[in-house]
Amino acid sequence: MGRSSVETARRLAAEAPAAMDQLIANDARALSTQLQALRAKLFPPEARKRLRRFTSGEAAKLIGVTDSYLRHLSLGGDGPEPEKTSAGRRLYSLEQIHELRLLLAKAKASYVPARTGTEHLQIIAVTNFKGGSGKTTTAAHLAQFFALHGYRVLAVDLDPQASLSALFGYQPEFDVGEGETLYGAIRYDGNQRPLADIVRPTYFAGLDLVPGNLELQEFEHDTPKMLADRRHDSEGMFFARVESALATVNASYDVAVIDCPPQLGFLTMSALCAATSVLITVHPQMLDVASMNQFLAMTADMLAVVRKAGGNLQYDWLRYLVTRYEPNDGPQTQIVAFLRSLFDERVLTNMMVKSTAVSDAGLSKQTIYEAGRETMNRQTYDRAVESMDAVNREIESLIKKAWGRVTA
Repeated sequence: MGRSSVETARRLAAEAPAAMDQLIANDARALSTQLQALRAKLFPPEARKRLRRFTSGEAAKLIGVTDSYLRHLSLGGDGPEPEKTSAGRRLYSLEQIHELRLLLAKAKASYVPARTGTEHLQIIAVTNFKGGSGKTTTAAHLAQFFALHGYRVLAVDLDPQASLSALFGYQPEFDVGEGETLYGAIRYDGNQRPLADIVRPTYFAGLDLVPGNLELQEFEHDTPKMLADRRHDSEGMFFARVESALATVNASYDVAVIDCPPQLGFLTMSALCAATSVLITVHPQMLDVASMNQFLAMTADMLAVVRKAGGNLQYDWLRYLVTRYEPNDGPQTQIVAFLRSLFDERVLTNMMVKSTAVSDAGLSKQTIYEAGRETMNRQTYDRAVESMDAVNREIESLIKKAWGRVTA
C-alpha cells in the first residue's frame, strides 16, 4: 500500500462513525451527567429529596382521627408541636404523624398497625413481563401508602434499570456502589454482605430502601455458572437466596414491596419464591394482555420446575391490578370485563386510573403522595389520590386478611 493509500485509510478511519458500543456508552455518560445536574437543580443544596409537610386535615385522615381532635391535642401540649404558617395553618412532618400514632396507641393499640409476633412479614412481588404496565409506579405508591399509614416498610428495587431507586432520589450510577444492591446479599462468592448493611433509610419516615443498579444483572450471569458447576447445593438453591436475605431483616418490617425486573429471569424467579403475595400489573390493551399470556405460561413452566426442586410457592394471595385505566375508553372497558370473566376476584375491584396528576408529579421524580394538592389542578389531584388510595386500601385489606385480622 502506497503512502497516499495509508493516509487515505487513516483519514477514513478518523471520519468513520464510532462503533455501536462506543456510541451507546458515550450517550449513556452524557445522559447520566445531565440527570445528575438535573437532580442537583431540583433538590439543592445536598441533592437529596425531602418529603413535604402535611396539613392538619391530611394528618388527621392518615391517623384516623378528626382535625378538631388533633387541634385539641396540640392546644393541650400533647404530642409533637406542629409547624405553623403565617396564616395559622398547622403542618406536620411524617415523623410527627408517627409520634402521634404512638401517643394515641397508648389508649388504643390499633392506631399503630404494625404486625404482631404471630403475623408474618408480607412480601409483595410486583411483576409483569412487559415494560410500561405501571409496575414501578404501583410499587412506589404501594410502599409509600403503607408508610404513610404507619406500617414499617421495606422497598426492594430488583430491577437493574433501577427506576424505583431513582424515584426515591438515588441515581444508580452515582449513589449506589459495588455491593450496595440486593446482589451484595445474594451473590455466590465470599464478598456477600448482610442485607441490614445494604438497607438505606429514605426521606419517608418508616420506609427503607434496598436500591438497585446494573450490578443486579450479575446474578443473572452468575447463577447459570453455579448451576452448571453444581456448587449451588452447598451455597443454597438460587431461588431461595432472596428469601434467605429478607429473613435476616424480618423483625424490622411489616411489609416488603419488591419491584421485579420486566423479564422472567433468575431475579424475578427468586422474588416470586420469596414472596408471600404476588401483584401482576396489567395495562388493558390487547397487545399487553397477549404479552401477559406469554408471561403467565412461561412463569408457570419455570415455577413448576422450582416447586419440584423444593421451592415453596404457597401465596397468601395473587391479584391482577389494572393500571393506566381510562374509564371513557370503550375497548379498555371491554378488556377489563374480559379479564374479570376469566379471573373473577383475582382481578382487583379497584383500578389505577390514568391521570395527568401522576405523570405531572413524575416530571420532578415525585409520586402523587409526595406532590402537594396546591401544585396542580385540585380536582385532577383529588381523583388521582382517590384512585390510588382505593387500590392500596384493597391490598391492605388482603394483607390484614392474611394476618387473620377482622376487616370491615
